[in-house]
Amino acid sequence: MRSFTTSSGFVIRWYDCVGSTNDEARTWSELGAPDGSVVCADQQTAGRGRRGAAWISPVGEALAFSQILRPTMARALWPRLALVAGLAVAKTLEAHGIAAEVKWPNDVWVKEKKIAGILVESTGDAVIVGVGLNVNPVDFPQDIAAIATSMRIETGREYNREELLIALSRSIMLHSQRIEADFTDILRDLRERCALTGKRVSLTLGHETHMARVMGISDHGELLIERHGHVEAIWQADQIRVVH
Repeated sequence: MRSFTTSSGFVIRWYDCVGSTNDEARTWSELGAPDGSVVCADQQTAGRGRRGAAWISPVGEALAFSQILRPTMARALWPRLALVAGLAVAKTLEAHGIAAEVKWPNDVWVKEKKIAGILVESTGDAVIVGVGLNVNPVDFPQDIAAIATSMRIETGREYNREELLIALSRSIMLHSQRIEADFTDILRDLRERCALTGKRVSLTLGHETHMARVMGISDHGELLIERHGHVEAIWQADQIRVVH
């Protein structure tokens, strides 16, 4: 493990291999890690996404990291951090010439293919924002090859992962600090990049799967869906798939 401090003052611990960067960050947070601290790893043996789904990232080719945030906002606003993190990732990709969209609530897409996933978990007075970003891989396992992409695939360029990590951690922090004062502007940016707006989707709510049309994102950050002639706002869905 090597440790260094960025120009923004964030301490980064970069490991060769961990079970889960979110778990390492949780432990560090409970020991008093400062706001903005980051755990990154070349390899995760127990990486996970939402609902416990496995996160697969090629060794040394992707970015798998978790940032510790200590928000001062009301806890009721903490669910917005997943959306804000997705937006921060999307904007960082755009700065590298990659047009990205946010697939509510926790994925980032490029041309309807997943390039990044977000997992937000809370612990005590902290929030752990986990990010998996496909940076340099050009090959994926057969079962996800048709639905995954990477920065290198999209541009033909190889990227410096440390530089990206520093840019991403700064962007996540800056966007998270705007939730209370500038959420209207954040919503505008999210709505412009919402990958699901206008799409027909199947979504799992509880133990049931429903068909709906996505109408956009509410003023509070929920997904607006129309089904059976009624529009409703939801904060959680186990699975959302676009129906072509």
